[in-house]
Amino acid sequence: MDISGKTVFVTGAASGLGAQTARALVEAGACAAIFDRDAEKGEAIAAELGGRFFAVDVADAASAEAAVRAAVEALGAPAVLVNCAGIGTAARIVGRDGPMPLDAFSRVVNVNLVGSFNMMRLCAHAMSLAQPDANGQRGVIISTASVAAFDGQIGQAAYAASKGGIVSLTLPAAREFARFGIRVLAIAPGLFLTPLLAELPQEVQDGLAASIPNPARLGKPSEFAALVRAMVENDYLNGEVVRLDGALRMAAR
Repeated sequence: MDISGKTVFVTGAASGLGAQTARALVEAGACAAIFDRDAEKGEAIAAELGGRFFAVDVADAASAEAAVRAAVEALGAPAVLVNCAGIGTAARIVGRDGPMPLDAFSRVVNVNLVGSFNMMRLCAHAMSLAQPDANGQRGVIISTASVAAFDGQIGQAAYAASKGGIVSLTLPAAREFARFGIRVLAIAPGLFLTPLLAELPQEVQDGLAASIPNPARLGKPSEFAALVRAMVENDYLNGEVVRLDGALRMAAR
């Protein structure tokens, strides 16, 4: 799909992977709708890119419905949705203080998995009503999984489960949306230099980088964004989850 002149919706776009993805797609000629909970940062990214910001809680049905409706009214139906909104937590299922609180597990699953599905269902519907391009394509949906979906470590039960759900969602959604000309994909990134990791001491960053075979460094958000663009532009790539991790395979802890 040629992204030039198309509308793209990016969640979690106020910073990190989402912000860089929005930049890359705008550089390719797209118009970006910036979705995030952080209004200050989201507005700044939207202003930088000449797009529009829409406040949203992706895990809340009413919030997402209102945000998507407003974005469609303002910019038109999306040709691309990139789900980058997500959170993490580090907790053992059974720790020193007893079992992990159920709401801690539920919160991660609700934001990462339910939130991705929530935006997928709404944007796929909007895409299905749009006119197809010359190749019969109406849209592309890309969600963010994680290598933790395959190599989840001790303490990552909630995060790994939420990202594993995104992996499992990709193929059935791609099969269902084929009749609309909508492709569904996911990226499973490894260790990336996001704002969260950038706050860690340099020695900790170096230690994480040393675990990556090649290249032995943290991933760059621009590399994630480049893969998103390549996925959008390649019409034959569908129903697939692509690891982007420098051949990293995480140990148990």
